[in-house]
Amino acid sequence: MERSFTDQIGHTITIETSPKRIISLVPSQTELLAYLGLDDEVAGITKFCIHPEIWFRTKTRVGGTKNVNFEKIEHLNPDLIICNKEENKESEVRALMEKYPVWTSDIHNLDDSLAMINSIGDMVNKQDEVKKLAAKIKNNFKEFEKTKPAPKRVVYLIWKDPYMAAGKDTFIDYTLSTCNFKNVCIEALGRYPQLSMEQIKNLQPELILLSSEPFPFTEKHLTEFKSYFPESIPVLVDGEYFSWYGSRLVDAPQYFKSLIENSINV
Repeated sequence: MERSFTDQIGHTITIETSPKRIISLVPSQTELLAYLGLDDEVAGITKFCIHPEIWFRTKTRVGGTKNVNFEKIEHLNPDLIICNKEENKESEVRALMEKYPVWTSDIHNLDDSLAMINSIGDMVNKQDEVKKLAAKIKNNFKEFEKTKPAPKRVVYLIWKDPYMAAGKDTFIDYTLSTCNFKNVCIEALGRYPQLSMEQIKNLQPELILLSSEPFPFTEKHLTEFKSYFPESIPVLVDGEYFSWYGSRLVDAPQYFKSLIENSINV
């Protein structure tokens, strides 16, 4: 029996009742599939799908999120490929659509994330599991809402040489707002603007958040920023909690609460 599903970019696919050869090209969605217990069904992942660690060691890696290996994908003969509009290259997604059922997410906020989680649950016949997961996520974020701190101006850096920040209309921008952080990268700068040190200083952030991914900022960089920005507080943050929109969202509110209490409200 076949079923039809429309993804978050408006593309409709038809798949078998229970997909048996799934490829995930998105790290946070790979982690979701693992959370749902699909060890046997997931055949391929990317080299950036580092969670769970055992999958990273044992599953076939079909390239990166933006440079997939079409030969490896063909060899796996997937009956479902899960992508993301931003993280995967459009031309590659379109090419895969010509041969395989490809479901693509498009995530800007928590509602989009929950819709993605429920849709994937429907496709892989894990409806009860995703219903419970979505309820946990919503409850945890609702509880976190009660403890948010006073607003603070922030710049969230994701890359070095050149420095790049998360701008408006990104999922990171949304997660920053849940912490009552005001992203000072204005919309005119673009979604992922390049910034000089002087531009960062001119934005007058109270906090400069240095993400662990995709560029791995470390204590060395923290020391440099403390020296260059005496009027701001640089903080190393776990980028997975700010940018991964699958099952990791369950623990994100607790991470944000701990971050605020231990690193920011000092």
